[in-house]
Amino acid sequence: MRSGAKVAVIGGAFVLVAGGIGYGAYSMLGDTGGGDGGTRSASESSKVKTGPPSAEEIAETSKGFLDAWASGDATAASLLTNNEAGAEPVLASYGEDARIGKVKITPGPAVGTKVPYTVKATVSYDGKSKPLSYASELTVVRGLTTGKALVDWAPTVVHPQLTEGATLRTGESSTPAIEAVDHNGKVLTKEEYPSLGPILDTLREKYGKSAGGSPGIETWIEPADETQPDVSLLTLAKGKPGKVRTTIDAGAQAAAERAVKKYAEASVVAVKPSTGAIRAVANNPATGFNAAMQGKQAPGSTLKIMTAAMLLEKGLVTANGAAECPKDVLYQGRSFHNLEHFALPDGSTFTQSFAKSCNTAFIKLIDDTKDDAALAKEARDVFGIGLDWKTGVVTTDGSVPEETGGVAAAQYIGQGTVQMNALNMASITATARTGTFRQPVIVPQSLDDRQLATASRSLSPSVTQQLTTMMRATAAWGTGAEAMASVGGDKGAKTGSAEVDGQDTSNSWFTGFSDDLAAAAVVQTGGHGGDAAGPVVAEVLKAGR
Repeated sequence: MRSGAKVAVIGGAFVLVAGGIGYGAYSMLGDTGGGDGGTRSASESSKVKTGPPSAEEIAETSKGFLDAWASGDATAASLLTNNEAGAEPVLASYGEDARIGKVKITPGPAVGTKVPYTVKATVSYDGKSKPLSYASELTVVRGLTTGKALVDWAPTVVHPQLTEGATLRTGESSTPAIEAVDHNGKVLTKEEYPSLGPILDTLREKYGKSAGGSPGIETWIEPADETQPDVSLLTLAKGKPGKVRTTIDAGAQAAAERAVKKYAEASVVAVKPSTGAIRAVANNPATGFNAAMQGKQAPGSTLKIMTAAMLLEKGLVTANGAAECPKDVLYQGRSFHNLEHFALPDGSTFTQSFAKSCNTAFIKLIDDTKDDAALAKEARDVFGIGLDWKTGVVTTDGSVPEETGGVAAAQYIGQGTVQMNALNMASITATARTGTFRQPVIVPQSLDDRQLATASRSLSPSVTQQLTTMMRATAAWGTGAEAMASVGGDKGAKTGSAEVDGQDTSNSWFTGFSDDLAAAAVVQTGGHGGDAAGPVVAEVLKAGR
């Protein structure tokens, strides 16, 4: 395996090209993989089939491709795809670079134009062999110029984790394996904690050589982008793994893994406020993209924790002071309203507005700050958002850009141009809990003496006390009460929901603390914060106390 690689995100995600390059190119240049053998006459062109492939064509094409691939005939297999030039070298490397042989591919029943299949094979290198098995799928499409049924080429046809330009390889690893353990010494594996997969791959690339291990023989995916870590698929002969201690808590991690699996797309992170130690990171689906730490989207009203801190610091509100909460408010031509246009009665306190998540109470105070950049400054100077976090793996560290007018107003309630992920919101809650930003870490700073980010100032004891009081109210009788009912200890919370790109159902956000543990979660299209993300956070907080 390559050494020295680091994780990188391109365009906010690891990219899997699903046939777009090959299919688009052949729509202009012709389906050279179709075996036509030359230019057709006008009369011949008129006979080209159109429309979706028939069930018979799907069965015939997929069988021909899978049989040729299994026999090791990369040329024949690639001729049955819509991108012969892209397919042949990848299929050839299957046996040549990855040393995969004795291949048996068993197709399942077609689902429309998709054909699922299982692969069972043997990897052999330097006298050592081991079985390899996995599942993938292909799609059969109609060639735009030949009209023939062809396999829509994508690297994932060969292996579901293979990305564009990546290569399957087998050999002696140049980076020794690691044995990652939690803060109590319990071993952490991808099999038991699948969300940690990309994190463990990155920790191996960064710390494998310095952890005292020796290389083994493996099969791995080598990405085209050298800043991404290699992905180990199979170990033929174990080397001596080096031990890397993480800040993860195995109990909290197990709870986080269980919690996110209840939803189609969810992320959660837990952080210890007194130290910044990351106790759990989980995503569903548990793919190569670590959305919990690298995602970017509007966090909704969970950001009111930061906005409230800024308003408290400026003396514009107090926790027990009166705050207007009308059903809607107009700010510089942009209308803002509360959920279902609710309003609070005259004389209600700022704590009531916070606990009930009143948007208008926050928007009405914007002009009083006399500084459009006030929230951006609070984010950076107190909560450490946008600084260069060095957690031990690559993260997206949040963003609150300086804005004006209606865009600035939207930021006050976690909308507009604000970008956060579960790690960022867990850190914001941890900072509110103690009053001081402590940069989250997943491996101790002492492992490599890296420079951690520091905020320029802390919240005053008075502001910290008022902020946590409002969060306790939210957990006790506000919008977070139902989700936090089963959580013990000194607890607080904040709910949120945010619409992205005009989606019909909002994303569900929730963040909370219990004693010395803070957690935040987001469930895509989960609705209100307490409905979906709230139970995820509660489950992690209960396990981590």
